[in-house]
Amino acid sequence: MDSGRVSFTGIPLTALDFYEALEADNSKAFWTANKHVYDADVKAPLAALADQLEAEFGPGKMFRPYRDVRFSADKTPYKTRQGIWFDQSAVYVHVSAAGLFLAAGHWQYAAQLMDRYRAAVDDERTGATLERILATLRAAGWEIGGERLVRVPSGYPKDHPRADLLKHKTLTAHRELGAPDWLSTPAAATEIAARWRELAPLTAWLGKHRS
Repeated sequence: MDSGRVSFTGIPLTALDFYEALEADNSKAFWTANKHVYDADVKAPLAALADQLEAEFGPGKMFRPYRDVRFSADKTPYKTRQGIWFDQSAVYVHVSAAGLFLAAGHWQYAAQLMDRYRAAVDDERTGATLERILATLRAAGWEIGGERLVRVPSGYPKDHPRADLLKHKTLTAHRELGAPDWLSTPAAATEIAARWRELAPLTAWLGKHRS
């Protein structure tokens, strides 16, 4: 991500304050009056963070702050969080009024890739490996999420030992970290990278079984 390679010094708490105010007044007038805060305290530090982490996690894609309201009943024009997706490593970070959020996994599956995922879950060896990975992540404080079917997909027994995993259409792990003491310091990059490394077994498993 090209941010002019500005050194990362942390994510200021004013970024959280900005989103708290935006949640209260999600309007063009507020955005116009406070865009300088977004640029300086949200966009710039996150771009610098992406630059610092690129060597290990690949380039980050910063999402646009504007919502696509064409097909939504919610017409508020601005997103109430700023996220960056690192496609190469399948990891994600965002900042909102609630603070720092980290995640990893796959949020979309084409039909062919979905079939590969389910076959790997069904397999006794690879499916058991995924179960162990998820158990370790849960023990470390990660929440396992993703879009799920109501029923076990056709072709698999309803009493399958990994029925719950077969129902997943997507599979992610995430964690809300709030505003730890290190968030507004340069150490935030180190702390975020360390937590993403905890997720490497999951992203490696998902990457292996989608190709």
